[in-house]
Amino acid sequence: MENSTISAICTAQGNGAIAIIRMSGSKALQIISEIFSPLKSGFDILHDSEANHVYNGFIVDGDKNIDRVVVTVYKNPHSYTGEDVVEISCHASPYIQREILKLTLSHGAELAKPGEFTRRAFVNKKMDLSQAEAVADLIASKSEADHAIAMNQMRGGITQEIKKLRDLLLRFTSLMELELDFSEEDVEFADRTQFKDILKQTIQYLTRLVNSFKYGNAIKNGIPIAICGQPNAGKSTLLNALLNDDRAIVSDIPGTTRDVLEDTLVINGVTYRLIDTAGIRDTEDYVEKLGIERAKSAIQKSQFVIVVLDPKENIAAQYNEIIPQDIRPESVIAVINKSDIYPEVDTSVLPSGINIIRISAKQKTNIDELLNLISDLNSSDYNPGDVILTNIRHYQIFSDALVSIQRAEDALNSGLSGEFVSQDIREALRLFAEITGDEITTDEVLGNIFKNFCIGK
Repeated sequence: MENSTISAICTAQGNGAIAIIRMSGSKALQIISEIFSPLKSGFDILHDSEANHVYNGFIVDGDKNIDRVVVTVYKNPHSYTGEDVVEISCHASPYIQREILKLTLSHGAELAKPGEFTRRAFVNKKMDLSQAEAVADLIASKSEADHAIAMNQMRGGITQEIKKLRDLLLRFTSLMELELDFSEEDVEFADRTQFKDILKQTIQYLTRLVNSFKYGNAIKNGIPIAICGQPNAGKSTLLNALLNDDRAIVSDIPGTTRDVLEDTLVINGVTYRLIDTAGIRDTEDYVEKLGIERAKSAIQKSQFVIVVLDPKENIAAQYNEIIPQDIRPESVIAVINKSDIYPEVDTSVLPSGINIIRISAKQKTNIDELLNLISDLNSSDYNPGDVILTNIRHYQIFSDALVSIQRAEDALNSGLSGEFVSQDIREALRLFAEITGDEITTDEVLGNIFKNFCIGK
């Protein structure tokens, strides 16, 4: 596979000014020389081009000019894939893009598979596997926080942490295995106290890393917030006010919302998924009952819950009817709506520990304060530069590594032979290698990782 030259359109479909067709492989320069007519007289791009230079000219099919383009040349090993790479910047007409791609294929290139350029970058050791996976996350990032996590991983954040852990663990497991060669002489090359400290630190770090997945996954996919309440409390009006758009139908007729309605909102660089739910009440309407069941399910699954309370009714009774007792109080925002009509409401009847704010969804009063409250509640003890897991493969591997290190600690504390301790440490080291791809060689595994990439990347 890696001996072939691949080609693909790298830009997304749709209207635009410029599109890019990318080729990578040993025949990339040969192919471009056969379809590119440079403006500079007597210039031969195959023999005269320099690395990291751009050249103006026309893409031609025999005597037919397809488009005036800019061709950028990258020569191995100093390219994204580690191979010769040519990028053709053309006008973004779908016809022009198709014609240029067809030309590259007719002159010997093969159509690239999803993620094949990045896969070649991994195979040619231009990046490790965790960095390669971060490319897909970077492309898919929808918010500042999501982008920051992907950039940290792409710069090698996870790789650097693994290297620190590997260096420590490998040093001590090597000493332990050396002791086995001198077992009859009853000598110890490794300081057990220091080794216990290192295992403890490793466990603490891996535990924090594994626990970060819940936060990272929420950042990546959007933090879910259920908006719930009784019919006509103002849930849909609040959703529209938060989004500053008429996203939900607003009506005085109770039970208008019969299913969950979802949209996203970015607050201070973090994406939130706002889930407007059906009004919760006793009803005999079968369809409305289904909507209420979905509303209750959304409440249980959401990270935060906004319960909209109508001050003309008993707000404590509304709250108790809607919010289950097992929901953490600090994750609940009780929104006292219609403050323009009912400015004085006794909130002391509500449970302690919850967050309370008065608004008017219709007049959009205190909406900014509500947005700030949501943002404040989402604060975590993770810093922007911390390594945060968003990839389920990484989460599973680090979880397994944590179990191995914990077994090693138990074996060490139980006074078992260094052979048993070393075995568990070796297993953790093997798992760390799977993160960076040092021990991934099968096309099946690599194919599974890169299958969700976009074509052209």
